[in-house]
Amino acid sequence: MKRISSRLAQAGLSALFVLLVAAHVGGLIHITPMQRAEAWLYDVWLTRTAPSGQDDRVAILDIDEASLKSMGRWPWSRDTLTRLVAQLFDHYGVAAVGFDVVFAEPDKSSGLDTLKWLAQRDLAGSRDFQNALERLAPRLDYDARFAQALAERPVSLGYYFIPAGYGDARTGMLPPPSLPATAFDPLRLGMPPTGYGANLAAFQKAAQSAGFFNMRADPDGTARQMSLVAPFGEAYYLALSASTLRAAFGGDPVTAGVEQSSLLGRSYRTPWIEVGGIRVPLSRDGTVYVPYRAGSPFPYISAAQVLAGKVAPAQLENRIMLVGSTAPGLTDLRVTPFSNTFPGVEIHAHLIAGMLDGTARSMPPWADDARLFAVLLLGALLTGVLLRFGPVAGLLASLAMLGLLLAAYAAAWSRFWVVPMAAPMLTIFGLYALNTAYGFFAATRSKRQITKLFGQYVPPELADEMSRDPAHYTMEGQSREMTVLFSDIRGFTNFSEKLPPAELAEVLNAYLSTMTRIVQQRRGTIDKYIGDAIMAFWNAPVDLADHASRAVQTALDMQAALAQLNQEFAARGWPEVKIGVGVNTGRMSVGNMGSEFRMSYTVMGDAVNLGSRLEGITKQYGVGILATQTTVEADPDHVFMKVDDVRVKGKETPVAIFEPLGGKAGLDESVRQGAADFELAFARYQSQDWDAAESALRALNARIPRTLYDIYLERIAHFRETPPPADWDGVFVYTTK
Repeated sequence: MKRISSRLAQAGLSALFVLLVAAHVGGLIHITPMQRAEAWLYDVWLTRTAPSGQDDRVAILDIDEASLKSMGRWPWSRDTLTRLVAQLFDHYGVAAVGFDVVFAEPDKSSGLDTLKWLAQRDLAGSRDFQNALERLAPRLDYDARFAQALAERPVSLGYYFIPAGYGDARTGMLPPPSLPATAFDPLRLGMPPTGYGANLAAFQKAAQSAGFFNMRADPDGTARQMSLVAPFGEAYYLALSASTLRAAFGGDPVTAGVEQSSLLGRSYRTPWIEVGGIRVPLSRDGTVYVPYRAGSPFPYISAAQVLAGKVAPAQLENRIMLVGSTAPGLTDLRVTPFSNTFPGVEIHAHLIAGMLDGTARSMPPWADDARLFAVLLLGALLTGVLLRFGPVAGLLASLAMLGLLLAAYAAAWSRFWVVPMAAPMLTIFGLYALNTAYGFFAATRSKRQITKLFGQYVPPELADEMSRDPAHYTMEGQSREMTVLFSDIRGFTNFSEKLPPAELAEVLNAYLSTMTRIVQQRRGTIDKYIGDAIMAFWNAPVDLADHASRAVQTALDMQAALAQLNQEFAARGWPEVKIGVGVNTGRMSVGNMGSEFRMSYTVMGDAVNLGSRLEGITKQYGVGILATQTTVEADPDHVFMKVDDVRVKGKETPVAIFEPLGGKAGLDESVRQGAADFELAFARYQSQDWDAAESALRALNARIPRTLYDIYLERIAHFRETPPPADWDGVFVYTTK
């Protein structure tokens, strides 16, 4: 019952853990470590599988430290930027330019406003000044010239959206929306921003396109996903990467839609956009995973070198150029799976290259359902394996499931899907750890319980063995074949009168400790001490097939140890100790028995009582140990000599009693012969051949005098004077305990 209760508790904890993970996957709760694990798994997989090598389609025009030293601090004059745009397209023949900067303020560095102010007040004093100003004005209107440069070429300007909660300012002019609000019906992608910071209207009207360059970071601050479209007002707008790619392909309109699919009876919708004839599937929030490449695939070209014409044309021809900065103070650094100081402009480059290659990844709409199904299914399977087969089989099953999940992750990755698998994986890790920990603590608790319950009865090593499988052991009552041993000090009353109480306690402590140690060495269970008496049994709580042999050997060891103990007692002036030992094998009731006031683990039954009777009559025969026929039959390891057939008090059935002589291996032949001679004499005694029996007994007594022989000589003398009845069966009857 306890084992079933423990399994139910273990199953309940496992189910609770699986449901918590499922609630996280379903968005009902948020478990931060789980989210971090998802990010970690993605980063590891990305960095291990990312392609490397140079890309000859995209380059970064770097406003670096050298450019600032050469051209002056940022922002540069629009005249410089006009020359830069003209140089890129006219001299180097680039395919398109995307600005990762925003031009929100007019340029007054030419002094044209000052000259116009002077002309209005006629402070120059001549008509020639007015004419000269009219001729110079177009050349000094840097903003107009820059706008004209933008209008003639495939350029995408950059701007930013202000997310909700960060203000609602609106500066500059947004480009025309790329897609209507109904483009992804019935889906709504992303969270609408509340404001923006865009370019001057003149620039925006002149430019072929523009895109927002907002970066998106996961909760840990790492840029893994980027939005390609964002809702604002009643329309959708393109990101800088998509807008620049659109410009490179001639500025054709962007198309979008939703792809319908079904899986296992469920319908799913996948949003997509198409730029320059390239279709890009989106996650349901309008994002894609940035298809980072390893190493440095995109060359960084110094803006100063371009302006000076010092760059080889082959380095830039037909490339898509992204204008950004790595100069200190201007750098837009981001954290990515590859670096903690990653230029933001390069993220746009990776996005453009990924769209060109078709390697921009997205999360399919069924990803969460797949994760939830995996968590519930694998959680249930692993829980069943752990409960039924244990931790070793659970470990093998866990490894197999993890391999399956990694294979599924790889298969999804090969199709440019990102299906997070950390939650199912952590379900497996967590379940195995939880069940292993539960098993450990349950085992520790069971070990403590076993030690508490049985520690006072069995030796520590036996308690340790029991603790390995605590469910196998119980203190509940049960009937089983066992062997019981009783030992007692003979004449203890007279013995105790010879010693003062303190010394008597020392004698008993030394005696009981020695004998208990012998019992425990033979894996016996101490039942109780009854004054100077010891009661022990074998084959409970631990199963022992050779329980009879162990009990008999224990009795022999106790008698042998007594000789050494008496030498120590004699050295201290203490009297000699003699003991009698009774051993019986039979069916007994064992368990925790007693009353509501006191319980103890003990054995009961007729077989127990008989063992106690045997100990009591050892002194009648002058032997140290007596065992019954059942013990002899259950013990193949020792040699026994039959001593008598008796009826003990309270039992009508005769009992054959034997004296164990020692182990079969190494027993002296003279002992064996003496036992055979006595058993022959005993047989003649039972057949009432008094003369032959007496003659044999006297011969035995002459060799080695024993009280046992004298007892039978006395019985023969008694029966000669008072013959037994005609139906005498040779059994001696004891009328006392």
